Amino acid sequence: MLVQYVVVRGDLMRTMGWPIGAITAQACHACVAVTHLFYNDNYTQAYLANLDAMHKIVLEVPDETSLNNLCLTLTNENIDYKLWMEQPENIPTSLATKPYPMDKVKSYFKKYRLLKL
Repeated sequence: MLVQYVVVRGDLMRTMGWPIGAITAQACHACVAVTHLFYNDNYTQAYLANLDAMHKIVLEVPDETSLNNLCLTLTNENIDYKLWMEQPENIPTSLATKPYPMDKVKSYFKKYRLLKL
């Protein structure tokens, strides 16, 4: 099964007071951007070939440091993703991976919990 992981910062909602709509928009930005960046990738094309069967897992990291550490891990492991930076503040808010077979990437995300309101 192909899956796209989406990770957002929980502190934006819990301590900084961002509304859930703004958090959702950040995740959407990251998903669209990574799809554009890796549009010609074989996994991305297979994922898009059946729009009604797309599978996403939306997770939460506690804060900016955790998001940046995840980015470092993904980069070091050659996992393609897009880190979304909210502008003009230049705040890292979320990331989305390109679609991958779940068994290839799930180990990088198993310590994070599903996003909750």
